[in-house]
Amino acid sequence: MITGKPDWWDSAVVFLLRDEVLGPVVEKYESEHLTGKGDIFATFVRSVVGQQISVIAADSIWNRLSELVGDMTPENVCKFSPEELATSGITRPKSQYIHGIASNSSDFLSADWDKLSDIEINKHLTKFRGIGPWTSEMIMIFALLRPDIFSIGDIGLIKGVQLLVPEAVSKEDVLEISKRWAPYRTAASWYLWRMLDPVPVEY
Repeated sequence: MITGKPDWWDSAVVFLLRDEVLGPVVEKYESEHLTGKGDIFATFVRSVVGQQISVIAADSIWNRLSELVGDMTPENVCKFSPEELATSGITRPKSQYIHGIASNSSDFLSADWDKLSDIEINKHLTKFRGIGPWTSEMIMIFALLRPDIFSIGDIGLIKGVQLLVPEAVSKEDVLEISKRWAPYRTAASWYLWRMLDPVPVEY
């Protein structure tokens, strides 16, 4: 797994700096970048924790879950029941999703990621209970460092695009605008989040 700064990031910055919509945002945060941690399972868990709640709430729950479990590995998660995992503040369904995939981690982690397309990776990930398109896309962005992912299911990205382009009223409008940032929509997403949050988003 690739860790640290993606090898395509500098090319993405050069490309996005030329964009009249996003360029000023990129320039403001040009010294920062997405950082891959190379841990698909931990990114999955953190993404599930962050589903449909604020960044601050997600960080608080993640910290409590990490204190309970220790290193976020399938083996450590399986030491606890879903009910015990839920004491960290995650909902009962989320605790069941996390425990279920931890129990089936060999299948979950078995894909030959480098040989699969984004569509194929999404198909593999979303076959597991608890992983929808948004969670799959967060895994592709933050663990697999795929360069051209834009999650139309992410409220923050929609808000960010609409702040820059107020006439982008619908999700379809937002998705159409995102096409101008291909083939580096992952970097564009990171800068949109960075524009909204006081600290870089991590999953």
